[in-house]
Amino acid sequence: MAESFTAAAPRAGRKPKGEGHERRAEILEAAERIFVECGYDGATIRKIADEVGLSSTALYMHFRDKSEILAEICRGAFALLTEATARIESDPAPVEVRLRRMLEAYARFGLENPNAYRLIYMTRPEEARGGAEGVARELGAGLYGSFVGVIEEIGGSIRLRHDPATTAQLLWAGVHGVVSLIITKPYLDWQAPEDLVGAMLDALFESVLKR
Repeated sequence: MAESFTAAAPRAGRKPKGEGHERRAEILEAAERIFVECGYDGATIRKIADEVGLSSTALYMHFRDKSEILAEICRGAFALLTEATARIESDPAPVEVRLRRMLEAYARFGLENPNAYRLIYMTRPEEARGGAEGVARELGAGLYGSFVGVIEEIGGSIRLRHDPATTAQLLWAGVHGVVSLIITKPYLDWQAPEDLVGAMLDALFESVLKR
């Protein structure tokens, strides 16, 4: 792979408190950790406010409730993924190369941003309904559409073993499986993440593309 990637280590220490947009960023960073550690129900506004040294009343000046906080975290995560995908889409490389790079970028994002990845791809439906689901439907659908579009380019040359929709879901599910297991089971003796992702992509491409 062009770039190596590993599961991110926990952030150390708390940053100095800022004002305005800096304070908002601090709230989102703290909330991201608390949502993962405590679950949506356990992530109260008071817990989030305490983490950044605010009163609950002061936090409400930035966000109306925790569903808005979760939606904003998801919006930022999808923006990063969309930006990475757009750069790959515009590359003149062969279509198979671009498809593989998209999947590598997806895996890299998950392993370098495990908390954000959990929230956008591993949150229970009942927890996402407050706002995150709408973000996922809007931004996640656009991201997925770009991915399917590249697969349809390959399908134009009759090299797919399955239709583009099935191919997209197989590829996504395979990479998600590796990423989610590494994130949720860090205590297991995993091989190097880039090697695992690379081997999974080799196997997936062999199974979905005609040679």
